Amino acid sequence: MANPPDEDLIEIYRSTKTIAVVGASSNAEKSAHTIPAYLQSVGFRIIPVNPTADEIFGEQAHRSLLDIEEPVDVVDVFRPAAETPDIAREAVEIGAKVLWLQLGISSDDAERIAGGAGLTVVMDICMGATHKRLAEQI
Repeated sequence: MANPPDEDLIEIYRSTKTIAVVGASSNAEKSAHTIPAYLQSVGFRIIPVNPTADEIFGEQAHRSLLDIEEPVDVVDVFRPAAETPDIAREAVEIGAKVLWLQLGISSDDAERIAGGAGLTVVMDICMGATHKRLAEQI
């Protein structure tokens, strides 16, 4: 399935307040750090999900999506494709609206799970680069 058109992506950014980042990294060399840091810098609340970290981006890190006790709009994933079906199930369980798999990550199973539950699914594109590209329209 194709990713949503730019008009839908613009609406995702406009309606999003909180992004849970699965696989967020405290290593500033990794895209799993630089992309969420950028998204935080433009006003999104970032909730890091990383079982080996206590705090990233000045926010408490969570072991899993299921440990987050507040509403999440987008689940942004920086994990291998093989892990994404389970992440999709958790995204559905916490009531996220969007499952966004970062550049280089795609999964038909994750798309079927999340999309089947009514989530918008975006795969294999960078949430940060896409925001930069569409910024004038957001």
